[in-house]
Amino acid sequence: MQALLAAVRDAAELCRLVQDNFLSANTKADGDHSEPVTIADYGSQAIICRALQQRYPYDAVIAEESGAQFSQLVAADQRAQIAQLLSQVLRQAVAESELIAWLDFGAGRKAARTWVIDPIDGTKGFLARRHYAIACGLLLEGQVADGIVAAPGYNDGEGALFYTREGACYRAPLAAGDGRRVAVSPRQEPADIIAAQSYERAHASKSRMARARELAGLGNVRVLELDSMEKYALVACGDADLYMRLPRAGSRYAHKIWDHAAGVALVRAAGGAVTDLDGGPLDFSQGKTLPNPGMIISNGAHHQRVVEAVGQVMAE
Repeated sequence: MQALLAAVRDAAELCRLVQDNFLSANTKADGDHSEPVTIADYGSQAIICRALQQRYPYDAVIAEESGAQFSQLVAADQRAQIAQLLSQVLRQAVAESELIAWLDFGAGRKAARTWVIDPIDGTKGFLARRHYAIACGLLLEGQVADGIVAAPGYNDGEGALFYTREGACYRAPLAAGDGRRVAVSPRQEPADIIAAQSYERAHASKSRMARARELAGLGNVRVLELDSMEKYALVACGDADLYMRLPRAGSRYAHKIWDHAAGVALVRAAGGAVTDLDGGPLDFSQGKTLPNPGMIISNGAHHQRVVEAVGQVMAE
């Protein structure tokens, strides 16, 4: 994972340049609904996949974007813009054909090591200049092993790079520098617990999550709302203690593994708990989607109580 820290930092720099100069979006299909996608999504993924191709040429990759999608959705002037920005960040001339090849590196391949990439997690937050993340997770034989999450909006825009190393979790300055080990908080008193949840209402049922907190005796906790996998990082470093994703009534949404793999790695390495809604493990072995309808992430203090409360809410 250490070899990829520089690539993720470069991807964060590219995203900043796009926000400052070329902030616009196209629309892509995602099942039965549509999602925004920007040239920063493609550029960020290209940078990370380029690093993987150079260092681990036989590994598999599951990533959110694709070369075909880039060619079909992005206009010629935007394709030229992102190629120019990639050339600037990587300090070498980048042709459009190279960009497309990087986007598709490792796709469809089977290997013991599989890298899971979300080039911009929280694209709506990115477009609105709120929080977003750049994530790269590693699966070994289908099990989450390691992760990197860059969070440019962390700590009021100071930014941070979270990553795992040898079974521990670290937080480093986003621009450069070594990390310091972090761990989940020791908070246990209900009055002190801090919860995190998605900013966008479409991503989870806020009413169900509020009801679950109430049933678990955590009805008056402070709730932080923000976009992206940064919520996992907040739990991992002790800035938050509980994060739930409960589906809205009637939802058939299948969670994508790139939205969770790196974050799960951070929380586990930091000593936290990550489970399905029934307290079981998340299953990352089924390809691009999780068979789990939701997840509960915590510092462990009230995890079982929250699992029981969620079970009651889902049954109501």
